[in-house]
Amino acid sequence: MPLELDVTAPSKDSFGAKDTLRVEENSYEIFRLDKVEGSARLPYSLKILLENLLRTEDGANITADHIRALGGWDPNADPSTEIQFTPARVIMQDFTGVPCVVDLATMREAVTALGGDPDKVNPLAPAEMVIDHSVIIDVFGRADAFERNVEIEYERNRERYQFLRWGQGAFDEFKVVPPGTGIVHQVNIEHLARTVMARNGQAYPDSCVGTDSHTTMVNGLGVLGWGVGGIEAEAAMLGQPVSMLIPRVVGFKLTGEIPAGVTATDVVLTITEMLRRHGVVGKFVEFYGESVAQVPLANRATIGNMSPEFGSTAAIFPIDEETVRYLKLTGRSAEQVALVEAYAKEQGLWHDPSHEAQYSEYLELDLSTVVPSIAGPKRPQDRIELSDAKSSFRKSVHDYAEDDQPTPHTNVDETVEETFPASDPAALSFQDETAVPVQSAANGATGRPSKPVKVSTADRGEFVLDHGAVVIASITSCTNTSNPSVMLGAALLARNAVDKGLSVKPWVKTSMAPGSQVVTDYYDKAGLWPYLEKLGYHLVGYGCTTCIGNSGPLSDEISAAIQENDLTAVSVLSGNRNFEGRINPDVKMNYLASPPLVIAYALAGTMDFDFATQPLGQDSDGNDVFLKDIWPTPQEIQETIDSAITQEMFTKDYADVFDGGERWKSLPTPTGKTFEWDPESTYVRKPPYFDGMTAEPAPVQDISGARVLAKLGDSVTTDHISPPARSRPTPRPAAT
Repeated sequence: MPLELDVTAPSKDSFGAKDTLRVEENSYEIFRLDKVEGSARLPYSLKILLENLLRTEDGANITADHIRALGGWDPNADPSTEIQFTPARVIMQDFTGVPCVVDLATMREAVTALGGDPDKVNPLAPAEMVIDHSVIIDVFGRADAFERNVEIEYERNRERYQFLRWGQGAFDEFKVVPPGTGIVHQVNIEHLARTVMARNGQAYPDSCVGTDSHTTMVNGLGVLGWGVGGIEAEAAMLGQPVSMLIPRVVGFKLTGEIPAGVTATDVVLTITEMLRRHGVVGKFVEFYGESVAQVPLANRATIGNMSPEFGSTAAIFPIDEETVRYLKLTGRSAEQVALVEAYAKEQGLWHDPSHEAQYSEYLELDLSTVVPSIAGPKRPQDRIELSDAKSSFRKSVHDYAEDDQPTPHTNVDETVEETFPASDPAALSFQDETAVPVQSAANGATGRPSKPVKVSTADRGEFVLDHGAVVIASITSCTNTSNPSVMLGAALLARNAVDKGLSVKPWVKTSMAPGSQVVTDYYDKAGLWPYLEKLGYHLVGYGCTTCIGNSGPLSDEISAAIQENDLTAVSVLSGNRNFEGRINPDVKMNYLASPPLVIAYALAGTMDFDFATQPLGQDSDGNDVFLKDIWPTPQEIQETIDSAITQEMFTKDYADVFDGGERWKSLPTPTGKTFEWDPESTYVRKPPYFDGMTAEPAPVQDISGARVLAKLGDSVTTDHISPPARSRPTPRPAAT
C-alpha cells in the first residue's frame, strides 16, 4: 500500500553514481549522470528522468536495466520501455485538489477506526495548493471590484475554505496558498519551484505533477512537470511513482529575434499551431538553439503553459543564465541560486548552444518571421494573422449565425461607404435600424450576417449590438497575466489610448485579473493603473477567472438582447483556452489574444474590424486614431520593465504567502487530527470508500452491469462537464 512506501530509502546505486557536490559552505549528495553510458547525448528532459531513476533505484520497481534502457535511448524508436518516475513534489489548484485532501482526511478516519495513528497519514512528497479557481467576475469596471469579488468568493466557498484551512494545519508536507494571492502556475514559477531541490541532504532536479493541465508552465524554469488526474496526484503525494513509457522527444530549435510589434503571445500561438500540426501528443518537446538565450523567462513560461494546447506532455527549456537571473529577480535565496547553477553545470544540465542533443524529431522556428496573431473562434491552435482577423471572422460567423440580413458582396473595383461602420456599431442611427454593414472593396472579404439590435441600459446608455460584438474583453489567465512584456505593453497602450481620447465601447465587459500581486506593484510604480481604470480595466481578482469560465454574468439587458435575438457575441481574452461553452453561456465565438490586443478589441467593440484600415476613434482634433498610433515601442516597454520591476516586490508579496489575510485567518476552522464532517453539508462530505473496511481488505471484485453515462463527440472536453462548468449548456451553431 502507498502508506508503506519509504521514499527516503537509499538507492541501490548499481552504477556507482553517488557522489558529493560542494556549493560554497554546503555539501549535497548527488547521483552523477556521467556514470551512465550514453547520458551525454540525451535531451535535457531525459537527463532529468535518468537522474530520477538513479536516485530511486530499488532493484524491484526501478532496476539497473531501466537505467541502461534510458541511457541507451534510441531517439528513432517508438516508446516501449516502461519506467517509474517519482516526481519531487505535487502542485494543486483548489477545484481539482480538494478531492485529494478529502481522501487524505477520510484515510485518517479509517486508520483511527482500525486503532492506528492518524498522524501517520501524511503526504510523503511535498504538496502545495494554490486557491485560484474560485473567484468569479461578478463586479467589474469600478474601484471596489476586487474587494467585492473576494467577499462574494468567501461567501460562496466558506465551507470549502474552512476544510482546506484545517488541512493546512493538520497535514505535514501540505501547504495552502490562500485566495487572492495569484494563479497557481504563476505562484509556482515565482515562488514555489526550486529548479533544483535540496531535501534530506540530497540535491536533485525539481520536478512535479499537478492537478491542472497547465502545470507545464513551470517547464519554462527548467522544471520537468505536467498535469495529471487527481488519482495520480494523490498517489504521487503518497510516494507512488508515475508509470510512463520513455517518450519520444521533439527538438524545437529557435533562431532569430522577435521583431518589433510582436508579443510573446504571438510567438506562443505560432508555436502552438506548428506543434499541433506536427503532432506531439504523448511526446516531450524541448527547446534548444542559439536563440534560447534571447527568450526571457516569462516568455518561456508562456510557451510551456500552452503545452496542453499543442498536445505534448511537457515543453521544456533548459537551465541557463536567464534561469538564474529570474531566480534572483523573484527573491530566491543566494544559497538556492548558487545550488541551481552549480548543480546544473556539474550534471550537464546547463544549456550549451554549441552542443546539440539527439532528438526523435526536429522543428525550427525563426523568431523574426512571427507576426501579430490571434486564435479562434473555438480552438487555441487555430491561429489567425491579425491582418486576416476580419476576413476570418466574416467566414467563421456563418457557422454560428443565420444570414438574416446578409451583407452584400461588392466588386473589388467599387468604392463603398459603410453605412454602419464596423469600427463603431453604436454609430448606427436608431432611426435607420435597417442599415446593413457593407464590406469594403479594399478587403475583398465575404460579407457577414447582420442583425442590429438596439439595447438600452440604465448605466451605459443606448447602443446597438450586432453579430460579432465583443461583449467580453478580459486580461486573464496564467498564460500571459504576469508576463511583464505584454502586461506593461497593455498598460502603455491604455495610457496612449486615453491620451488620444479613446474609450472602450459601452457593451464590453472589461476585467483585469493578474496572475500575481507583483503585477499590481509594478503597475503602481509605473503610474499606469489610472489609465487602465479609465478604460474599465480595474482589478477584479487574482485568479483564473474568464479563462476557466468564471467571467461572471453579462448585464441583464445585454444578455437578454443576445438570447432573444440569437446574436453571435464574441469574447477576446488573454487566456489559453477558448472552447465553445467555456467562457460564458451568452458567447459563441472566443478568441485568444495578447493583453494589448484585448484592450484594442475592447476599443473596437467588434471582431468585424481591420486594425490596419479602420480607426479606433478620433482624437480631440478630429484626427483618426489607428492601432499603430497607440502601440508602444519595444524600447518603451523594456525601459518600463527595467524601471518598474524590482526584487523587493517579489520578496514582499511572498513573505507570508501561506499566512493569508484576516479573512483567511478569521475563518472558524476545526482543529484536531481528523476532520469534523458536517452531515448537513452538500459540498464537503465524507466519502464512503472505507466504510466497513477491515484490517484485511476484501479482495477486489469484478464490476458487472456497468453502463455508459455519457457518450460525447469530438471537441467536447471535461471543461463542459466538470464541476467548474456549472452544468451550463454548450452553445450550438445556428447553421452548419
